[in-house]
Order: sequence, then structure tokens, then C-alpha cells
Amino acid sequence: MTPDAPRRRGRPSLRSADGTPAARDRILAAAREEFSARGYDKTSIRRIAQAAGVDPALVHHYFGTKDEIFAAAVDLSLAFPAKELPALLADGIDGVGERVARLFLGFWEDPRTRGPVLAVVRSALTHEAARDIMRGFVTRNLLERIAAQVPVPDPTLRAELAASQLIGVAMLRYVLELEPLASADPETIVATVAPTLQRYLTDPEAVPAAGA
Repeated sequence: MTPDAPRRRGRPSLRSADGTPAARDRILAAAREEFSARGYDKTSIRRIAQAAGVDPALVHHYFGTKDEIFAAAVDLSLAFPAKELPALLADGIDGVGERVARLFLGFWEDPRTRGPVLAVVRSALTHEAARDIMRGFVTRNLLERIAAQVPVPDPTLRAELAASQLIGVAMLRYVLELEPLASADPETIVATVAPTLQRYLTDPEAVPAAGA
């Protein structure tokens, strides 16, 4: 009887390890679920592989480290409807607070994008990469770009103040699930938050001048 050939170490064979596009998609989907439910620290490569039905070596083959699969799983830049940003100011600054609130809340309400966002929020408290992603998504990619087009001073500070409102709502409604906010009608939340966002983003007197 011919002895079995020794197994080669290193990356798994794509043919023998289900190395198909479908397998990669399953890994990403499983990673989103795990990071969303457990956060970064409590999620492992082995757990992701088990949820995806693949060998852990295949996860490493496609994504390398845990940091890299986290970044791929929560790539908000791919999910965020960036094409909608110009429309936020197309009709001027009147009502921009309401439009921002509706866009942000809609992003959370959409099941296709909620998972990556939840993963970021749950992980941001303990993981620097998640904090960077969160900062980039809420401030640099959204609010700073809006505030920069409004003729008022301190656009970055205004963007961060507006972000504090949006992130606070997201934490209480979707992460902590505090009632009655967790089950409130989205339109009620938009109508309540919009005036504060409008003030932060457009009111010249919302942010006192330094030394005033």
C-alpha cells in the first residue's frame, strides 16, 4: 500500500478547501454577523470559519489577519449611498438637518447595511481600527463634507456636534435598545432630531466664537 503523500503546509488548495467566490462571500457574511453580535474582541477567526462552514485556513487565505477581515466586513464606504450626498444640499441649506437625519436613520433601518454599522459601533469602544472607521464614516465622509459647504465658521466642530446627536441615537436605539426610543417610529425620531442638526450645521450663532 502506497503511503499517503505528506501534506503541504501553507495556504490551502482552493480546489480542496471550497475556495470559491461563494465561500468568500459566506466568510464575509459570517464575519459581519459575528462582529455585529459580539464586537471585535470576542470574535475569532475560528468562530467566523465555523459560522461560514469553512476551514480557518481559508479565512486567512482570503483575508489574512483578524484586523483585515474586520476592515473588509465593515467596509462602510461600499455600503454607504455616497451618491446621495450631493442631493442633501441640492435645495440649499434649508431642511438639511432633516435630510441628514433621514439619510442616517435610513442607513440603520436597512437590513443590508445595519450589520456592518452594528459591528463598528459594538467594536469601537475597545478597538482603535473600529473607532477610526466610525470617525471616518460619520464625520469625514458625511457631516464634514456637508458643513464645509455651508458658509459658517468652525465646520469641523459643527460636524462633530451633529455626529454626537446621531451616534447617541444610534447607540440607544440599535445597540442598547432602550425603550421607548428602540421602538419609536423613525419619522418621529427624524422630526425630533432634525432641528438640532439644522442648528449645529447652519446657525452662525450655534457655536460661540473663541473668547466670546
